[in-house]
Amino acid sequence: MDNTRLLPLLQRGLAAQTTGGPLYKQVSVVLTNLIEDGSLAAGSSLPPERELAQALGLARVTIRSAYQALLENRLVERRHGSGTYICERPKKISQPLWQLTSFSQDMIARGKVPGVRILSGGIGQPSPEEAFQLGISMQDLVVRVERLRLADDMPMAIERAVVPQRLLGTATLSAAGQETELAQAVLSGALSLYTALEQHGYKPVRALQRLTAVVLDPVNARLLGVADKAAALQMERVSRTQTDRIVEYTRSLYRGDAYDFIAELKTGEVR
Repeated sequence: MDNTRLLPLLQRGLAAQTTGGPLYKQVSVVLTNLIEDGSLAAGSSLPPERELAQALGLARVTIRSAYQALLENRLVERRHGSGTYICERPKKISQPLWQLTSFSQDMIARGKVPGVRILSGGIGQPSPEEAFQLGISMQDLVVRVERLRLADDMPMAIERAVVPQRLLGTATLSAAGQETELAQAVLSGALSLYTALEQHGYKPVRALQRLTAVVLDPVNARLLGVADKAAALQMERVSRTQTDRIVEYTRSLYRGDAYDFIAELKTGEVR
């Protein structure tokens, strides 16, 4: 944005502030609002601290502190020798809740390039919650994989999936850490979980999902490239085959600034 256009917006925003508090917080709140409503476009630069301070009649340290607050909230980035720029933000994705699709299928259908980064994975015994959700015993083995899901190289979600190990083969753990071929392909990121299940005859066709609004801890916020305590949507899903066999328990975190989940509602007919 042209700085001559930014200044009036900032001045109006500051004049409308009713919360009081330190001036740098007021400036950062106004700038945040301008970023979130699209008035400040991604990739555009903010004025140098000294220039904006003089234009607003404020101390330079006030503007520096306001910019620092934006930086900590991952709204701007500093480019060495160039200045402060508005960060790229994902366009909202409307995800219908009545369709069971994989993340990759979803992104391809939207014209985006899906990507994945394996964060952790392995074969082991289930936790009590995992055993309950999957309907297996504590002596059974499960395959766990934690993945960072990307769209056009931008982090979108963290998925932590657990499946009964026997659905991907019959190998068991050994001193050498033996893994089945399909399980290894999933754990390495070479094969999607749903594709692996389908290849073994356990294609998920329906699921029960539970959505919860949460705030991100520092570790997950950093992985998703957002500010600490940013809003997110946590989804727990238990997927089943056509014969009602449970094949997957997944707990995922979706960026709150990137997703809208949509459900179609109908009134019940009185007969």
